[in-house]
Amino acid sequence: MPAVVRGGRRQSSVGSARRAPARGKARNAPATPGKVSAIGRLDLSPRAVAISLAAGVALLIGVMATGARGERLSQGVGHTIDRMTVGAGFGLRRVKIEGASAEARPAIENALQLQSGQAILPIDLHAVQAQVQSVGWVKDVQVVRMLPDTLLVRVVEHDRLAVWQLDGVNRVIDGQGRVITGAEAGRYPGLPLVVGKGADEAAGAILPLLAERPRLMSRVDALIRVDERRWNLRLKDGALIQLPALDQDAALIKLDALDQRERLLDLGFSRVDLRTPEEVALRLPGDGV
Repeated sequence: MPAVVRGGRRQSSVGSARRAPARGKARNAPATPGKVSAIGRLDLSPRAVAISLAAGVALLIGVMATGARGERLSQGVGHTIDRMTVGAGFGLRRVKIEGASAEARPAIENALQLQSGQAILPIDLHAVQAQVQSVGWVKDVQVVRMLPDTLLVRVVEHDRLAVWQLDGVNRVIDGQGRVITGAEAGRYPGLPLVVGKGADEAAGAILPLLAERPRLMSRVDALIRVDERRWNLRLKDGALIQLPALDQDAALIKLDALDQRERLLDLGFSRVDLRTPEEVALRLPGDGV
């Protein structure tokens, strides 16, 4: 066995030659368990890499760039970051719209102003929300980014309460009497027709009362607003029911009682006047004006 001096050089060249392969193996040996666990704790996901790159470049711009040169550099770097994030899998591939009717969907899609393949991380969700909110159909909207490549747009549309006719023009209105821009009245033949000035604002109060009385509602052809104070119900057979300006519910209860007792709606009357609380004036065809 050749002698070895601690801290010095080996005295035998043969011993050194034999030991050389061992040193080579040591260089290629796997990392120790401690090093492996340390590497495993690093977040090397595409998103983390993209965010780290973006943060580093933004810091560099803040230190080096000023004035117009800085603005140009910032724009160029921004495009570079967008390309990198898209390359890492964070490009817009799908926009999912929930809650939109077939009639409203084209207008909503048109308002989004998004392009397939653009970087999804820089998309301004508040701006997208405002764009969709501007569509006449939309009452409320929520925009959610679903990484890596999807934007979810949840839409709540205005309810369709009635068709409002004014000066011969028909418009669809919601429960608050607001006109729904883009809604074609002809596509809603099942909606009640309310007619006249102020009918849009007052419809939300009278229509629920009539909905509670399906026998009467099935006979109503139109609700006509009179002097912006009260309603006339025009029936499909041409008859007229005149409601008071106040206590409409009480008048309809009285009409219900008469109908149950006398089958009033089947008598073929020309007019029922309920404007006076103490009495009901009934006019049959041929009774004159």
